[in-house]
Amino acid sequence: MTLDLSGLTEQVRRLAVETGRFIREERGRFCRSRIEKKHAHDYVSYVDKESERRIVTCLKELLPEAGFIAEEGSAGFMDEPYCWVVDPLDGTTNFIHDHAPYCVSIALRDRDEILLGVVYEVCRDECYWTYKGAPSYCNGKVIHVSDIASADDAFIAIGLPYDAEAYKPVVRRLLEDVYGNVAGIRVVGAAAAEMCYVASGRFDARAEAYLGAWDVAAGILIVKNAGGRVTDFEGGDSYESGHQIVASNGKIHDFLLKILNVE
Repeated sequence: MTLDLSGLTEQVRRLAVETGRFIREERGRFCRSRIEKKHAHDYVSYVDKESERRIVTCLKELLPEAGFIAEEGSAGFMDEPYCWVVDPLDGTTNFIHDHAPYCVSIALRDRDEILLGVVYEVCRDECYWTYKGAPSYCNGKVIHVSDIASADDAFIAIGLPYDAEAYKPVVRRLLEDVYGNVAGIRVVGAAAAEMCYVASGRFDARAEAYLGAWDVAAGILIVKNAGGRVTDFEGGDSYESGHQIVASNGKIHDFLLKILNVE
């Protein structure tokens, strides 16, 4: 079976924007009493769950033969030829506190590679998308990573995952060796959105670990198709799980890898 990736991406775009509209409306009447705690400092709301239900229902109709890997429990990819990788609300803590950004992230992959990626950033009303062999877009315009080649001029995002104790040594290295040696560092709190900001040149690089595949799948392809580079902390290709991921414009990538690989 040959997929029409262009047409499929267009349908996923519409779904992501529609889901984002629901999220935006719910933010206006959000009640914090309906928050659930998954792990320490890691929360889920009824908005996450309802968003995922809507997305999964629609995606099953679009491609019935696909499985699912989704943050709030819809799981599959056993014998299926394709798999949707879904984060229905990336940046839940931001959403809970009415703090931008937060977004919807949807990717499709087969057993070899990511085929399409769509991220709808709710707060800026920005829809990023791409598919295999295509450029990356934001709201219909082709986007590219930045051309910043000097670390001294780089604007970098770092993530702070929920596994704080395991990640503290990495954060210390990043802050000690990056802070003061780049143009700026930001902690934004929504991995999918930040990956898209790298793709569009808003950030020059981003690094984090201990994420899930749903956090990064769409963003990986969007960064790559915008001319960027994505690796794990050692410069390898084991990044699709989200366990370790560095995304950059390619020009300052090695600067971050050198810091992340200091023992």
